[in-house]
Amino acid sequence: MASACTAGLDTGFVALGYGKVAVLGVVQGVTELLPISSTAHMRIVPAFLGWPDPGSAFSAAMQAAALAAVISYFWSDVRGIVTGSIGAARRRDFSSWDFRFAVWILLATLPIVIAGVLLSPVLNACGSPLRTLTVIGWSCIVMAALLALAEIYARPKRTIEQARLSDAMVVGVAQVGALIPGVSRSGSTLTAALFRDFRREEAARFSFLLGLPAIAAAGLHELWHLHKAGLDAHGWSILAVGLIVASISAFAAIWGLLRFLERFSTWPFVIYRGLMGVFLLVAVFRGWLPN
Repeated sequence: MASACTAGLDTGFVALGYGKVAVLGVVQGVTELLPISSTAHMRIVPAFLGWPDPGSAFSAAMQAAALAAVISYFWSDVRGIVTGSIGAARRRDFSSWDFRFAVWILLATLPIVIAGVLLSPVLNACGSPLRTLTVIGWSCIVMAALLALAEIYARPKRTIEQARLSDAMVVGVAQVGALIPGVSRSGSTLTAALFRDFRREEAARFSFLLGLPAIAAAGLHELWHLHKAGLDAHGWSILAVGLIVASISAFAAIWGLLRFLERFSTWPFVIYRGLMGVFLLVAVFRGWLPN
């Protein structure tokens, strides 16, 4: 079913109403921070339920929910980095780990900021060619293969405290892949961190902390564009329901992912992503789902 447009933005979520947006908020919140692609699920679930596509603007705005979840879950880390780096700057102690890590986060954010600005006219446009199920399906398969290679060849033993600028930049460049629907920001950065030999749970933690500016920029940028596009009060109230539900779901997803990675490998995610990608390509080819 076709989505809707507001001043050129894809705002299909407004037509869904509160109940359906709440359901999709759960889906978005859980899949946004797991390495399984929220975009893929936000296309598949509505299609199976016979609902309109909520639109790329909804997925982008939901980054604000992910931001709230990451900051609240890693509050001690975030507070330590912020206060530690400010204190170090005042003392001119530029060798402080907190100061260096804060600078690394900013530098690692530059690649996705530049790419996001360049691709912005395409990413959230109505009927964006990047949101086709064919693109998402191939993205899922490619990322499944890369994550599998990381599991096979990586030697997970390092912690964040052993991180270097080169690690941050590799993960930052990998984050650019998140702009392609189906890749998953969590998936691409987790994979990159694993290739840098971080322990699985430390790779996830590194990924989330490093991605904070990008998550914040994406969510706030989209909320601002929805404001400029003239989204009415009804639309904002529907979006607010999605944000609240997605924030709670995303917090639970972080907790579950870190507990899982402390004990198990990422192979279940590899298999799930690979099967989902194959299913999407077959579904499009056989006409089961619209591309």
